[in-house]
Amino acid sequence: MKFFLLSLVICGAVCGDLAKAAGMRQLGEVDEFGTSALGQLAKRAARAPLLWLSVACHAVAFFSLMGLLSIADVSFAVPATAATYAIETLLARFILDEVVTGRRWAGAALVMAGVFLLGG
Repeated sequence: MKFFLLSLVICGAVCGDLAKAAGMRQLGEVDEFGTSALGQLAKRAARAPLLWLSVACHAVAFFSLMGLLSIADVSFAVPATAATYAIETLLARFILDEVVTGRRWAGAALVMAGVFLLGG
């Protein structure tokens, strides 16, 4: 059950972050921060399906993390969720077509090494 909940946390967070990034790219760059501009942005964001998908995915991740914390030590659960960083780096490169430098790949690899050390 512990690893099932951990998988839900990771999948929910990764899907939520990817949907959020894609949804915000559809909305365009935010360059004004006045009350009126932020209100307009909020209205457009409320009509963006990818942002609602992001909210739903993050809700799954949040409640799965609550369940995980009820059965696993926090010293395992919270650091293990760091696997999202490496997975998101990989998917950002291939799904969102982001440029990922060698330094970022190395950082993602170090994070995954830490996650594997925790699992052992």
